[in-house]
Amino acid sequence: MIQNYLTVDIEDYYQVSAFEPLVGLAKWDRYPSRVVRNTRMLLNMLDGRGVKATFFVLAWVGERYPQLVKEIAANGHPIGCHSYQHRLIYTLSPDEFKEDTHRAKDILEQITGLRVTGYRAPSYSITKHSLWAYDILEELGFVFSSSVFPIYHDRYGIPDAPRFAYRVPHHDLVEYPISTARFLGYNIPVSGGGYFRLFPYAFARLALSRINNKEHQPFVFFIHPWEMDPDQPRIAHASLRSRLRHYTNLDKTKERFHKLLNEFSFIPVPERQPIEVYRVNGAY
Repeated sequence: MIQNYLTVDIEDYYQVSAFEPLVGLAKWDRYPSRVVRNTRMLLNMLDGRGVKATFFVLAWVGERYPQLVKEIAANGHPIGCHSYQHRLIYTLSPDEFKEDTHRAKDILEQITGLRVTGYRAPSYSITKHSLWAYDILEELGFVFSSSVFPIYHDRYGIPDAPRFAYRVPHHDLVEYPISTARFLGYNIPVSGGGYFRLFPYAFARLALSRINNKEHQPFVFFIHPWEMDPDQPRIAHASLRSRLRHYTNLDKTKERFHKLLNEFSFIPVPERQPIEVYRVNGAY
């Protein structure tokens, strides 16, 4: 059985990019946090099955709840970096990105006493406009990233990027793109987040099974602890698009995730693999 890569993005319900115009960093402390409760619920699910995942932690959360980060690491889950402020990379200057990422990495390493080698961009915001971020990630000591979504999207995506793990051109870094299924010549996002909630579970299972059984590749799956919390406070004045993306089928996520863990095998993201540089249609 192919071992797929399970990843968890540790952030609170109000910290997602879709709500940033309404809930900026300066307002985060005004909202009741549910990240500890929700993360522990997810940890219990994983630990009950002996499943390990890579936890990409928003360092702002880690700074306020260091014991939670220690619990994750103590349970054998590798800790990755999910930035400090959860700002889209292509909205930052290289200096701002370096400062944010260095700060986040240092906080997480100080909490765990472990080297943090994996990075995930907020909202998959390594795009063609922010490929320069790889220079900084490598300079700061990261060895892998899972920050590219090979789809068309209004906020992120490199649609002609490779669909499976590859070494970033001119770097030693390995990129693990979020998995997609191919239908009618297009990449269809099926591997986590809102897509896992919006599509019927049977469709997601079929698409992910095809990646394993037809393409003989592992898939990268991602989930947020807030996605298992249908009772989370609602963000006032959010746009209809943001509400649909964030709140649809929250009450179904836990049951679907249970099924996923029962039907597929998972491990954390490997630090390194002997992967060649992979160029596709000028993506790099």
